[in-house]
Amino acid sequence: MLPKKQTHLLPRKQSSIRLDIYHAHGPATSHNLTSKHKTPIFFSDVLLRNEERVKALHSRLVNKSSFSSLVASKKAGVPTKLKSISIPLNPALSIGSGNYYMKIGLGTPTKYYTMILDTGSSFCWLQCRPCISCHTQVDPLFDPSKSKTYKTLSCHTSQCSSVKDATFNNPLCDAKSSNACEYTASYGDNSQSQGYLSQDLLTLAPFQTLPGFVYGCGKSNLGMFGTSDGIVGLARHQLSMLSQLSPKYGFAFSYCLPTVSPGRGGFLSIGNLSLAVPNFSTAYKFTPMLSDSAAPNLYFLRLTAITVAGRRLEVSPASYRVPTVMDTGTIITRLPESVYTALRKAFVNVMSKRYAQAPAYSILDACFKGSLHNMPVVPEIQMIFRGAANLTLKTPNVLIDGVKGITCLAFASSGSTTNQIAIIGNHQQQTFSVAYDVSNSRIGFAAGGCH
Repeated sequence: MLPKKQTHLLPRKQSSIRLDIYHAHGPATSHNLTSKHKTPIFFSDVLLRNEERVKALHSRLVNKSSFSSLVASKKAGVPTKLKSISIPLNPALSIGSGNYYMKIGLGTPTKYYTMILDTGSSFCWLQCRPCISCHTQVDPLFDPSKSKTYKTLSCHTSQCSSVKDATFNNPLCDAKSSNACEYTASYGDNSQSQGYLSQDLLTLAPFQTLPGFVYGCGKSNLGMFGTSDGIVGLARHQLSMLSQLSPKYGFAFSYCLPTVSPGRGGFLSIGNLSLAVPNFSTAYKFTPMLSDSAAPNLYFLRLTAITVAGRRLEVSPASYRVPTVMDTGTIITRLPESVYTALRKAFVNVMSKRYAQAPAYSILDACFKGSLHNMPVVPEIQMIFRGAANLTLKTPNVLIDGVKGITCLAFASSGSTTNQIAIIGNHQQQTFSVAYDVSNSRIGFAAGGCH
């Protein structure tokens, strides 16, 4: 690794670097993550764990706001940047999660860590030595004492003052450790991480570094993190990785989430150049990015219609007017009860003419006998958003394999018949390039696969 002083040699003109992301339930990768598991992982268990996240999002939104509070989000005065950085993304059930992981470097000298990507989180943390209570992870624990650039932040810093909004918990001050700022990050499934607010050198690729990156050095970490090393938050908060990188690259990012099938991985690209037209079959189509006072850090948009095999669902337009969140941490898309009931009815009506129905699987109640690979004819589902944006979903985004020989519609109801929400889950986002232009308050979609 280059000494810190050499980062001044970075090119000042356009530059781009691509970082991979992977699906945790995908095929074995060069990281050989599946070998770390001592017990098998069942997809039904992952779905049930993920349901707790959905319940927490629902509670957070409906208890504090109504959809009337959703407004177009504007970030004024953000200077245009010419650089971007791209990070590989990979599926993550191989590390005990239904989400996606990426590799980041931390410390001096640099060590790399396997981190879950989460657009619904505002805070970044990883497990650290000495650990009071840590789950098994795929990489060696980060040891702050071995990093020349590591620093613990005090409770008197501005970053410590920002911890509550990022983690939903007030920070504490450890008088025994030079007034170190202690954080507790809580998650919807009752998982949490506790430790010290810290700074160190972040490395995303050679010559692509960020000195003074703020994150949590977790000493006690309990919950549904699989065997990942920690969380990378990309929500709209000053402590998220996106916000910390934005002065250098611009307040924008895009990603493509790969499927669990063998093939190329996905990517995360950060910076204004990530909004350039991807090498896909279509260019980005944008819809306004909205904000909600109940959850100002999250990314909202407006769903206006859904079609099945080209026919619109027979529901009132008002049924779609609920808080609708883009979330990489939710697996299956959730819809308001009336919209999901209409979708299920229309989809089953078409599918049952070709395929035998099967019992429900976990939270999925529209299932059929067969697998993705032997269902050549599946009705297309299109999700239409305000403006010109849409997600036109083919078989891999519409269906999901449950147990062997059973395949289900990859949508579910958001639950309550009152105060409803919608969540665009990661299964429906797979193989689309999704762009978040935070500076200009818009979200874009482009089809064509993760190239």
